[in-house]
Amino acid sequence: MNILTEKFNTPYHSAPFGDIKNEDFLPAFKELIQQSEEEINAIVDNPEAPTFENVIEALAYSGEQLDVVSNIFFNLNSAETSDEIQQIAQEVSPILTEYSSKISQNEALFNKIKKVYDEKEKYNLNEEQQMLLNETYKGFVRSGALLNEEDKEKLKKISMDLSIKSLQFGQNVLASTNAYFKHITDKEQLAGIPEAIVEQFAEEAKERNLEGWVVTLQYPSYIPFMTYAENRELRKELALANGKKSFDGGEYDNQNLIKELLQLKQQKAELLGYKDYADYVLEERMAKSPTKVVDFLNELLIKAKPYANKEVDELKSLAKADGIEDMQSYDHTFYAEKLRKQKFDLNDEELKPYFPLNQVQDAVFGLSGKLFGLTFEERNDIPKYHEDVKVYEVKENGNYKSLLYVDYFPRKGKRAGAWMTSYKNQYKQNGENSRPHISIVCNFSKPTKDTPSLLTFQEVTTLFHEFGHALHGMMADTQYPTLSGTSVKWDFVELPSQFLENFCYEPEFLKTFAKHYKTGEVLPDEKIEKIEQSKNFMEGYQTLRQLGFGLLDMNYHTKVAELENESVKAFEDQYTKATALYPTNPETAMSPSFSHIFQGGYSAGYYSYKWAEVLDADAFQYFKENGIFNPEIAAKYKVLLSSGGTKDPMELYKAFRGSEPKVESLLKRAFG
Repeated sequence: MNILTEKFNTPYHSAPFGDIKNEDFLPAFKELIQQSEEEINAIVDNPEAPTFENVIEALAYSGEQLDVVSNIFFNLNSAETSDEIQQIAQEVSPILTEYSSKISQNEALFNKIKKVYDEKEKYNLNEEQQMLLNETYKGFVRSGALLNEEDKEKLKKISMDLSIKSLQFGQNVLASTNAYFKHITDKEQLAGIPEAIVEQFAEEAKERNLEGWVVTLQYPSYIPFMTYAENRELRKELALANGKKSFDGGEYDNQNLIKELLQLKQQKAELLGYKDYADYVLEERMAKSPTKVVDFLNELLIKAKPYANKEVDELKSLAKADGIEDMQSYDHTFYAEKLRKQKFDLNDEELKPYFPLNQVQDAVFGLSGKLFGLTFEERNDIPKYHEDVKVYEVKENGNYKSLLYVDYFPRKGKRAGAWMTSYKNQYKQNGENSRPHISIVCNFSKPTKDTPSLLTFQEVTTLFHEFGHALHGMMADTQYPTLSGTSVKWDFVELPSQFLENFCYEPEFLKTFAKHYKTGEVLPDEKIEKIEQSKNFMEGYQTLRQLGFGLLDMNYHTKVAELENESVKAFEDQYTKATALYPTNPETAMSPSFSHIFQGGYSAGYYSYKWAEVLDADAFQYFKENGIFNPEIAAKYKVLLSSGGTKDPMELYKAFRGSEPKVESLLKRAFG
């Protein structure tokens, strides 16, 4: 018996981590794919006339266990991978892609879907059912259902190649990140770095059985080093190593892979009748077209660039005082921190003692209680995939709402960054509301023997960001799993996450949890005031950085032909030139480790961070005008969260806010 193919005998049928063996995965996938195909065949072979219930609904509810096992496996591949799991991923990805293509190109199934779609007027469908029908029909068409047999085969091959190559891209970035570390034996080379960070470097060295200190390219190690290290040569060395990730011509180089991925995406788009991949992607987004995205990004660029230039000039003056005439990108974080200290007398290290991880988590739990009536209770009887993970039962007004897994600390088998994901979607069937299992994964500094995990203020906002996504998943209350939680238009998905970050800057809320972990002293008013004042510090620079990523992404997915005769580096330099604030280095490029667009789901979609900032600034403005804990507005916002993808996002937003979002809300927040 394979544990993955049976209903899990665990609380709330949660993933049975601990009992799962790696060798269970491949046979489980094969068996569950077969089961799912039998469910599809039952829909196709049903002798009754096609109806919404026996085709569209039946399809929406099919393959549930396969989805659950896929979520378990690919989440482990991100958060707790190994050579063995990566090898299985290479085998499993094409099998799943083939299965997916088989369904989306099943002519008999599509004919039934098309018949229901063509006759939809006779079904008297509610809004959510109409959305499911439209999305199902469109999904099949966009997956090649209208293609001839030869083109269907081509599309299937392209999809399989894409899944394998994007997986390889991510594995290369992880391997390249892990391959580098800087071993330091002379403590003088760590001048300027706060003692708590130095202690962290010492722990890393100890784990590698080395004397002294070790700095890695993992963000909790790399960022503090670049922020505080006075040794400019070492900053340069680390920055070069970071900029060479998967760009050094070695075993983990991604440059050819980028070209191959982009060519495959272009082929896919053309096969389906689109001009390019961006055109294909944006048809299903709020933004609708590449032209609208580029216009949006350029409008922000024109407004933000003078602020960014002014900020960098200020840093250059500081560097000049230190005798640096040619300030480089690897100096930026160091001098930005110096300037922040000068302007606001504030640095991350003096704030960190007020933000122990447990207090920040309690604060976000408490905020969720205040706004939405949620409570969180740790469960020790629910299996976990690593000892660092904690699991909470989430309740709303005393009733079970969701499971929440939290995984906060870096380790070798875990990719960098922070993300929210789900192990199980919410849906309603046969009178039962099946609740979701949601996970947050971050990479915060580990506690040491003397100190709890202390967060920088940026990490505080990161936790709130991912928790905003988690709320979107946990609050889900839809009929169908495919429209549940974060299953929304991609440029809408960042609204809940970025919205929640705003609370971190509100004094009345900050005072409830920003307390010194040793003394219990509340963060002093002058520091809170400085956090508020520093909220827009380097906002011009950060905006240009994001716009640069967004424009590069859009150009990659609209100008593939140009890349055929050009290097990835030259292409990157050309299309980030308008947003570049420092000289580029010929030895570095960020594209080969730009996982968001080459491994994650942000292809032709990176602009959505800025797009969603307009939404979140406008949404929070509404709260600010009426009280940040206003129960009536919170109730309206809860409807937006719980509705998932059941309605057009702009309609959902207007129902909450009363009007469309205004770009002025973002500009006012960013630049006053």
